[in-house]
Amino acid sequence: MANPITMPKAGITVESCILTEWKVKVGDSVKVGDVLATYETDKSSFDLTAEVEGEVLALFCEEGDEVPVLTNIAVIGAKGEDVSAFAPNGAPAAEVKEVKVEAPAQAPASAPAPKKAVSPNVKPVAMPKAGITVESCILTEWKVKVGDNVKVGDIMFSYETDKSSFDYQAEVEGEVLAIFCEAGDEVPVLSNVCAVGPHGEDASGLSPDGESEVVAQEVTASAPVATTAAAPAPTATANAEGKVFASPRAKNLAEKLGVDLNSATPTGPNGRIIERDVREASVNAKTVAEPVKASAPAEVKEVAAAPVKASDDFKAYKDEKMSNIRKVIAKNMVMSLSTMAQLTHTISFDCTNIMAFRKMLKDNAETLKLPSITINNIIVYAASRVLKKHRDLNAHLINGDTMRYFDHVNMGIATDTPRGLLVPTLFGADTMTLSEIAIKSKKLSTDAIEGKLAPELLTGGSFTISNVGTMGIESFTPVVNPPQTGILGVNTLETRIKLGKDGEIIPYTAMALSLSYDHRALDGAPASRFLKDLKDYLENFSINLMADSI
Repeated sequence: MANPITMPKAGITVESCILTEWKVKVGDSVKVGDVLATYETDKSSFDLTAEVEGEVLALFCEEGDEVPVLTNIAVIGAKGEDVSAFAPNGAPAAEVKEVKVEAPAQAPASAPAPKKAVSPNVKPVAMPKAGITVESCILTEWKVKVGDNVKVGDIMFSYETDKSSFDYQAEVEGEVLAIFCEAGDEVPVLSNVCAVGPHGEDASGLSPDGESEVVAQEVTASAPVATTAAAPAPTATANAEGKVFASPRAKNLAEKLGVDLNSATPTGPNGRIIERDVREASVNAKTVAEPVKASAPAEVKEVAAAPVKASDDFKAYKDEKMSNIRKVIAKNMVMSLSTMAQLTHTISFDCTNIMAFRKMLKDNAETLKLPSITINNIIVYAASRVLKKHRDLNAHLINGDTMRYFDHVNMGIATDTPRGLLVPTLFGADTMTLSEIAIKSKKLSTDAIEGKLAPELLTGGSFTISNVGTMGIESFTPVVNPPQTGILGVNTLETRIKLGKDGEIIPYTAMALSLSYDHRALDGAPASRFLKDLKDYLENFSINLMADSI
């Protein structure tokens, strides 16, 4: 029986993957567990293993193709079976077989050479796995270079995930023998980034992509000009249709810099273009362009100088690449607004009770010996209690068709940091006293601002609170953090007036709360009931708090 092999869905938000290399060809026999192909997302690379045994009857895509997830890429079955029904887009399997069978004779020559044996005295340094779900990290800065001697505890490099930044400290001592990646590269976790050992040892066998130690050192130390000029430049490897083989990260960088991939000199395995090749091509293009500017006729500059210079002074600008975390925030916000039916309701409540409660705490601070309690702490406390009665807002919507209801309230607290918006999670907020919420919220925010927050504390939130009231914002529309179904926006304190029993004008302090919610998960009526219940709870906060300890 013929069995189709599909491109796996390597993550909730992944829509397509690059098939980087076939490990089999049509006619091969495979067993369960054999590696059929390697593929990669924009984050990491993976092996695709066989789940059935039989003969490879057809291959429906080529190395380097970007394939939608869950699309058939191959068929395994008994020899001679008809597989045309499995071909995506109606492509005949026979045509695909021809592409794969006629492998060029030079293919074995381009295969990477076996890695050299490495002395046990040479120790690899790998990119740490900074969290259970982290698949890759950005190496932001090297603190050492090839030839430096390091001791245990010395900082070798800085790296960051999409949530926080870290320093890597040396765990062995010795000389830095090789560096395998550049600052700014996105590196899969547990991949070698450099090697440390005794002077003179060969570390090239530890290179993750098969590059030699000499190539790795050239990243840090510039080679002599004469040597570079004398070496023949390799050309980009292309398939039969003229497609140039390049990593997804290289393609993304080329698009951003406006670099033609055909102009890049490949240095990756099997003649593949990688990120640093694109950067080098960009630099070369700028160098070639300089003489063109210098050759402009002098009289043209003289005629245009007076009127153009004045306007150019006001048109000056500076381009800066977005940080990794800013890109992630942008991607998540766009995804949230494009995949959810979001709606926002706003309600105001009378803050008289909570303001009196806070004054009482301040007046008795020495006696009560309590931590500083903020209005946001009070709102987190109140919301965590009210959410227990509104499970559709204390939930995740999974894949658009499954609701995951949480037993406890894991409150996400939006925090402004120097690196961008982070949302650390206060797990079990509904079980904490007001004092515990105050202490633990402050610790989470401080660690987030200083970049010391553990990655696992940036996931798992069931609901989020975002407070911009301290900046005088009167009303805003917070964006839901998927897969959560709701987020509460906290606005500024305002002085309003109301009429007393005898018609007198009474000033009071009010605050608006803005709830954005996923209309797929709940309707307007239950969302409004949540806001009404929260308003009632806050307006009678001191009474509600009596059932619990501060």
